[in-house]
Amino acid sequence: MTKRIGIIGCGKIAQVRHIPELSEHPGAEIAGYYNPTRYRAEQMASVYGGRVYDDIGSMLGDPSVDAVVVALANNVHADVSIRAMNAGKDVLCEKPMAVTLEECEAMMAAREATGRILLIAQNQRLTPAHRQARDMIASGAIGRPLTFRTAFGHSGPETWSVNPGKGTWFFSKEHAAMGVMADLGVHKADLISFLLDRRITGVEAMLSTLDKTGPDDSPISVEDNAICILRMEGGIFGTMTVSWTYYGQEDNSTIIYGSEGILRIYDDPAHAIRLIRKDGGMEDFDVEHIQTNDNQTRSGIADAFITALITRDGGVLDAGRILPSMKAVFAAVRSSEEGRFIDIF
Repeated sequence: MTKRIGIIGCGKIAQVRHIPELSEHPGAEIAGYYNPTRYRAEQMASVYGGRVYDDIGSMLGDPSVDAVVVALANNVHADVSIRAMNAGKDVLCEKPMAVTLEECEAMMAAREATGRILLIAQNQRLTPAHRQARDMIASGAIGRPLTFRTAFGHSGPETWSVNPGKGTWFFSKEHAAMGVMADLGVHKADLISFLLDRRITGVEAMLSTLDKTGPDDSPISVEDNAICILRMEGGIFGTMTVSWTYYGQEDNSTIIYGSEGILRIYDDPAHAIRLIRKDGGMEDFDVEHIQTNDNQTRSGIADAFITALITRDGGVLDAGRILPSMKAVFAAVRSSEEGRFIDIF
């Protein structure tokens, strides 16, 4: 049975990912769109079909809508997702899950109370290279994982968002709450937990605004760089660097160092995965190429969402699986503010 999906928020990520991928999915039909700026919803309806809703309440009150995608600014993720679940709709919420731990926990409580599906769009869990790397690590390809370094950096959201330029909402503490940690840090904290199948148990971090300025040329109110030391279950530890000031080639690499070798993921533009064995032997796995802001390919998010709606199982994007990495993100912010290591329980 085809699932009818409502799109709440028609910004760049909805335009390049959620809407086109759902429109092409044989198990999905886009019922309609809501956007604070109505003309964007009208643009999407003219291209992909479906109606334009005057407000969120109208969409949530439509019994023909089975589920919604929440792709608004960070500060309303929790409120809109909770409203949707209370209205009987299943939800796919863009990352970050929410802007405080209390909001995340409220979303989880609403999910439990309503029995709805709640997925978080942590798409890096779905890439073929990351799935294969996780399997390789689990099978002992590099022995026992010991340390790691993971990075995600590009030249900033002002070059990519639906309203490009220094006025982007990503630079607003009111709307984004966090800067590069909410944009890129949530991806990499979640990814390292996914790859190693271990929870982050402690963080020490430094967050800073080094270069980005707003429309008045004063420093933006959120961080544009962050460097974190992450401690994992089992004593594994490593570094996570996220940045909006990589003015050149985007970096989305992860390297895992084990007792029997090294696994380099998206570290070489020519090879998705490189396995370097302890004896020096190497093997490349060219399963695919990572998405970048300038090279958007199918993310698998639509497939995961429709599958979850049918099976009633959130799978790897289930909010309960994402919550531990959100705790690590909030702990990193706190660590930078307080200047100390933060244990995560």
